[in-house]
Amino acid sequence: MNQLEQLKQYTTVVADTGDFHTMQSFQPQDATTNPSLILKAVQKPEYLPLLEQTVQAHRGKSSSEIIDHLLVAFGLKILAIIPGRVSTETDARLSFDTEGTITKARQLITLYEAAGISRERVLIKIASTWEGICAAKVLQQEGIRCNMTLLFSFPQALACAEAGAQLISPFVGRIYDWYKKATGTDYSGADDPGVQSVQRIYTYYKKFGYSTEVMGASFRNTSQILELAGCDLLTISPELLQKLNDTTAPPVQRKLSPAQAAQASLQKISLDEKAFRLALNEDAMATEKLAEGIRLFCADSVKLEALVKQFG
Repeated sequence: MNQLEQLKQYTTVVADTGDFHTMQSFQPQDATTNPSLILKAVQKPEYLPLLEQTVQAHRGKSSSEIIDHLLVAFGLKILAIIPGRVSTETDARLSFDTEGTITKARQLITLYEAAGISRERVLIKIASTWEGICAAKVLQQEGIRCNMTLLFSFPQALACAEAGAQLISPFVGRIYDWYKKATGTDYSGADDPGVQSVQRIYTYYKKFGYSTEVMGASFRNTSQILELAGCDLLTISPELLQKLNDTTAPPVQRKLSPAQAAQASLQKISLDEKAFRLALNEDAMATEKLAEGIRLFCADSVKLEALVKQFG
């Protein structure tokens, strides 16, 4: 078996792309999207008709409403290919707006349900700010499952689990980027700080029985992926999926398991809002990467709006 087939024995493989044509060959269980991936996709000739059709079908509506329909249009195409769930992201400009995030999530779910898709097959991606986590707590109680994104630290992961979020997406590659730049060290294997962050979160969740799923994300190389074999899910770009598909050695070994986590010597931690904010602030990497990630997603949302207006 190639490495991708081997990895699937231990971990649910998720395609990290808006390019639904490409993902078909890798047969992922789930798929994730975000404003940046959708922006990248709609600029390709093969996806331009989907953008044009969506704009024409909803002419007269606001750019924000049209983008919601566009995100769901991509989601529907993806769900026709995969057997599992698609993640659709809320507007990053709502990252510090609990009520706004709740409203947007409900709107997206309503559009999916109007198209005949049950909410069990949709994950709403929300930034792992305190406000986003509070929104997720409300949404989960309504049966709207949340994928907590832009997650760079243990305090964020702990708060998400306590809120009952369905899934978290720790950003392995962006954590690696920060430490590589800060220290000048090109980390690899088990020494990678991004890998270590996910290992710590996974172990804590399994040790204390949290149901929140852990999905490593934002990978820079296949070494990071293989070090997390056994994680609940891993969302992987088409480029890295192809590399795994084309490689048979070294064999993939399971690195994470609930049984192994159960043996860990850990103490349970609790965080209220004040403790959360202080702990996050104390982590320079997480604070900087969270702010940067929100800025980048906001910028791409603005670009996507401008593109929609061009066709309006």
